[in-house]
Amino acid sequence: MTITIPQRDRTNRTANRTSLPVLIAAWAVPVLVLGQFALIAGIPVAVVVIGTLREPRLRALRWWAGALTAVYAVPLALWVFGPTSAPSLSKFMSPAATALFVATGVAVAIAHHVLRRRSGAPAHEQAV
Repeated sequence: MTITIPQRDRTNRTANRTSLPVLIAAWAVPVLVLGQFALIAGIPVAVVVIGTLREPRLRALRWWAGALTAVYAVPLALWVFGPTSAPSLSKFMSPAATALFVATGVAVAIAHHVLRRRSGAPAHEQAV
């Protein structure tokens, strides 16, 4: 008596999955901004931008990543090059700018989830 274990089809598995590091970085942006670490949020912003530019399957997220980059770059440039005495980027940003930054980060993360759902991957492979 032999026991056979069904093998998963791994050939098409990666073609339907979106990038997990990009998803984690997209959710890290609003968390870091709300936690008053806006300058460090540049690292996950860079991961999102680089990931969407390198992965052809993330082409739909490029506009979202561009918006997130713009929302990050404008306050950063104003803080660095402007005449301000704020000790950090988080202290420099107004509550409205912080809310816009967080909303854009959440929108990118949700757009990534929607793209992941539409990719057609089975639910058990999306969770992995």
